[in-house]
Amino acid sequence: MCRTRKWFWCVCVSVFCLHREWKCQTEPLTRVMGNADSVVAQKRLARFRPDERPVIEGIFDKLCGNAPSVSYGKPGKVLSLDVLKMTMGTMASESMIKRVFQGIHSIDPGVPVPPGDGISHEQLVIFLADILRGTAEERAPLVLAMAESAKATATTTEHIRGFVEDLVSAAVQTLTHRGHLRAWQPDRMGDGPQGVKLLAEQLTSELKSSDENTCDIPCLEDWLFRIPAMAMFLELLIGEGLGVGLPSRPPPTLLPPCQYAPWSDLRCLVNIPLLMFLSPQLPAGHSAPWRLLFSTNIHGESFTRLVGNCKSRGPTVILVKDTKGHIFGGFASQSWEVKPQFQGDTRCFLFSVFPYMRVFTCTGYNNHYMYLNQGQQTMPNGLGMGGQHGYFGLWLDCNFGHGHSRARPRCTTYGSPQLSGDEDFKLDTVEVWAVGQPPEEQEQDEKKKSILDADPEVQAMMEMTGKTLHSQGLREPEEDEEQ
Repeated sequence: MCRTRKWFWCVCVSVFCLHREWKCQTEPLTRVMGNADSVVAQKRLARFRPDERPVIEGIFDKLCGNAPSVSYGKPGKVLSLDVLKMTMGTMASESMIKRVFQGIHSIDPGVPVPPGDGISHEQLVIFLADILRGTAEERAPLVLAMAESAKATATTTEHIRGFVEDLVSAAVQTLTHRGHLRAWQPDRMGDGPQGVKLLAEQLTSELKSSDENTCDIPCLEDWLFRIPAMAMFLELLIGEGLGVGLPSRPPPTLLPPCQYAPWSDLRCLVNIPLLMFLSPQLPAGHSAPWRLLFSTNIHGESFTRLVGNCKSRGPTVILVKDTKGHIFGGFASQSWEVKPQFQGDTRCFLFSVFPYMRVFTCTGYNNHYMYLNQGQQTMPNGLGMGGQHGYFGLWLDCNFGHGHSRARPRCTTYGSPQLSGDEDFKLDTVEVWAVGQPPEEQEQDEKKKSILDADPEVQAMMEMTGKTLHSQGLREPEEDEEQ
């Protein structure tokens, strides 16, 4: 009996030790996820880097007001709509916050959801993973739930437009609240609420819905795949609104920096939604600084002043408002030069701002991208883009105050329709912004480069013969572009 009892107690001790060791290994994951059986949430969490996972894991308790070290998503604990309102109230409207709550609440976490109208820890983790690291396929059901309802299988384009309008408005509000305006001053800019509606309409116009204007999951998935701006808006709102600060992923950049504008004297046509729409269309995107070169509000109605301020200044964006309220313009990819020939390249485009936002790129029909002439008797004098003499897609006459957009049915160069209210219009406001590196700075950068950089074959031959590139040791280290 003594040997039997001794053997029995040895087995018990061994089993206890093995169980304790297994529990120590699994306890962190169980504490973090609230339920070790939430396989869906665990897989989503694996998308984040090891140093990012504690941030994602702790958002639930952070929102609930508990220290992460004390409580990690206790079973039965839920996040209420009121908590989201308190957290996101300065960055989104109440309707948008309800949409976010509705989207999170629609998620099936793969484990039983606690009773009551609230969000579980697993649901929040899955939502954050799909918004911040997900695919279009994973985001589409969430967008449908935020636009319609949790159990919907389809929605209408009107409901999607309402959702997008709330989202764009929240993105603008978040940029303002978080100080991401990059020196732009909305109180001295154009109609922001109108810009929100126009940008929402433009984004929704990209939907490939059915004849009944119905959008199902595949339709939304295709749309989100083609329109990356939607993912950026969602990532900005959720990341900033819920305080998700990931070391490897700063908030998305939606605005170019404003390098110069006399704000005290200026009331410009540009607004924040328009910048969010236009800057991704430019070759340099959000990285190129904008500098005001000309505005009728400051420099007066003078074509000579317009030409003097804008020529040889690098790429520019021209904005025109006519007396009928239509706002439109063009992007010139090269410096304006006064000459009786067309200039520019295929990067140029025309665009409309009001009554709708659209961009019209080159058709390839001709190369009449840009035209600027002054003081000639045999050639038209003025500034034009697209079309041909007498029938430009956009034309500003040298007799300042008049212009035309004769593009019926379409501008041959850009495929744009008539942009102005009347074919022959009267000017209300003209603005020109430089949107690239000034030519003189670009030349200085090019001069800094060694002649060997321009001829890699010479460099390779010198290395083969054992010659040392002494200039390499004298150069300053190049900064990382992402910093």
